[in-house]
Amino acid sequence: MGIISNCTASVIKDAASALINGDLVAFPTETVYGLGANAIDKGAIAKIYQVKGRPTDHPLIVHISSIDSVDKWARDIPEYAINLARAFWPGPMTLILPRTALAKDFITGGQDNIGIRVPSHTVAHALLKEFEAQGGLGVAAPSANRYGAVSPTTAIAVEIELGSYLSKSDLILDGGPSIVGVESTIIDCTSNTPSILRPGGITQGMIEEILGNIISIESKNLQVNKIKAPGLMESHYAPKANLFLDGEPSEGDGLIALVNINTPEGVQRLASPINNEQFAQQLYSALRDGDNKKIQNVYVVPPSGDDIAVAINDRLLRASKR
Repeated sequence: MGIISNCTASVIKDAASALINGDLVAFPTETVYGLGANAIDKGAIAKIYQVKGRPTDHPLIVHISSIDSVDKWARDIPEYAINLARAFWPGPMTLILPRTALAKDFITGGQDNIGIRVPSHTVAHALLKEFEAQGGLGVAAPSANRYGAVSPTTAIAVEIELGSYLSKSDLILDGGPSIVGVESTIIDCTSNTPSILRPGGITQGMIEEILGNIISIESKNLQVNKIKAPGLMESHYAPKANLFLDGEPSEGDGLIALVNINTPEGVQRLASPINNEQFAQQLYSALRDGDNKKIQNVYVVPPSGDDIAVAINDRLLRASKR
């Protein structure tokens, strides 16, 4: 196991073959790095759960190379879901749809729905295309971190997080830092109207612009909805440090805030993003930096707005709960 920084066509071909053979491949997406396995290989999927320490009833998202492959995994696809896919794929959006027979319980966590995504990162796209050319049908890929921890946005973060759990035949592909920085927007498309289960880079406003204001898009309470999707636990995305979303940091504490917010004396500044998009890009790496520096308390001044700030604040709220 090791990081491969030069993702040539030959490297991509070998990585796709590794997936076909049941090995794990960590690879970059525009959101965060994923830990991939052949989605129809029960043994390979079991390795994902083992490496992550993830409960087996938590479903995995299946990654495909294009909208053309959706009907292999999903059925009874509503017209609005097709419109969303055409608008935002490839991109940071996952659609929850009724599953076909191809999607087994070991992928869906035993439920009758499947999460599908078409990532836009060039390395991810090339890997999925080559994997499908070699006979693969989809790559299941949760974030490449231990369960409940901060998602990795660089290959080095994957190696630090999972290196001791991966086998020698597993691979880590380096595609640079993730450009979005938070996980995909998850949209429930199993009823007459869509519902955002997890906010992300595709915002409610962007969705409404495609579907029109006639269709209501509202976040559903997970317990009421009873649909399981990744990253919806009350406590998730958590660093080792204690995370505070209000109050004043003291000497030795860490701080993450927009650049216009001053750093108190003796406080270690972990990130100073210039806008909400950069805030999302830097958040997870800043939290990891705080842990690497063994900072016990990290204070974050949450951003405001109805853009990706919604996703940032969702992650911060979950990360701050213990």
